[in-house]
Amino acid sequence: MATIDSTVKSARRIFEVLEYFEKVRRPISLKELSDHCVYPTSSAAALLKSMVALGYLFYDKYSRTYMPTMRIAQMGQWLNSGLFGESAILAMVESIHEELNELVSISTQSDLHAQYVHCLQAQQPLRFDVQPGELRPLAISGIGRAILSEHTDEEIARLLRHINTTCPLAEHIELDELMPIVNGIRRDGYMFSKHIITKDAGVIAMPLAKRSFGRILVLGVGGPVSRLEDRFDEIIGCMRRSVDRFLSD
Repeated sequence: MATIDSTVKSARRIFEVLEYFEKVRRPISLKELSDHCVYPTSSAAALLKSMVALGYLFYDKYSRTYMPTMRIAQMGQWLNSGLFGESAILAMVESIHEELNELVSISTQSDLHAQYVHCLQAQQPLRFDVQPGELRPLAISGIGRAILSEHTDEEIARLLRHINTTCPLAEHIELDELMPIVNGIRRDGYMFSKHIITKDAGVIAMPLAKRSFGRILVLGVGGPVSRLEDRFDEIIGCMRRSVDRFLSD
């Protein structure tokens, strides 16, 4: 167990380093990383030295700072086309964001949760930001229910049994309560969820017919519930036009 725990800890630290670079977007020193991540200096030094040796970081001996190499950037280049279909979905998200100036996202399923995989934030004083990687309960969130609407009834029942036996009580819901909601999404082509995860926040979630590697994708426009309600017809119209424009075969 100790060996497994130490391996997981080492792997987690590698990603913490990369995520910190993503946040600051500049070279960092050993001391900065050690202070930010609360690593012992010796452990941080060993980690950075290993990442340099493997070709993932570059060390500048004059400034005594570290910076990711192009190897990191190249590793993720396939994701745009792999996840989003030759960038058509990314172009759609950018178009919707430009027109609406609201939070626009793409989400997919991650085990028993929905996960944001791409987000463009609203540039408005009153907004609710989410970041790629954030998770939402599959059975009670708007994006989660939109994902479920693309599953068969049998798959939903199986997933819900698993959710209700393994997830926190707050994420539980009974099948006879969930299925009318799911069928409403199948009928309307979207779900407008309000105040479920965050008070006063909502999302209009629309499952996409276009899939990537068999994964269900959901388009979302989120923000304050009052603003989404006021702009509902405009938002739905923009989402539908954009899906037709960018994703129609």
